[in-house]
Amino acid sequence: MELELLDGVVEIDAAYVDEPPDEIRRQVGEYERGERRTFDLSVRTPSSFTGEVMDAMAAIPYGETRTYGDLAATLDTAPIAVGQACGANPVPIVVPCHRVLGSDGGLHGYSAPGGLALKRRLLDHERQ
Repeated sequence: MELELLDGVVEIDAAYVDEPPDEIRRQVGEYERGERRTFDLSVRTPSSFTGEVMDAMAAIPYGETRTYGDLAATLDTAPIAVGQACGANPVPIVVPCHRVLGSDGGLHGYSAPGGLALKRRLLDHERQ
């Protein structure tokens, strides 16, 4: 399902979320308006490395960031593997892959349409 967010579009695979599309849209709208910092959605993560990375991303608090290296150290893997798993996240925004940065603090990828520009807007939105 496509969600409009901060002058961009994010594609969420609703098959990974137990709640109906209207509830996902409602909560994303609240997030965009600054009324919500966490999502009350039941997300089923894949039983794979991508799922492990998704669980680690889900633990990053609103307004904070981690590096690919931080997550790699937690998961005992390489930062590039974490980056690949971030790119495979089927529910961006709900599982906040936009909160993962390069070791230099730079933006090094975002799989949603709008790419790095949308990632920057999401991070700026959470810092306000």
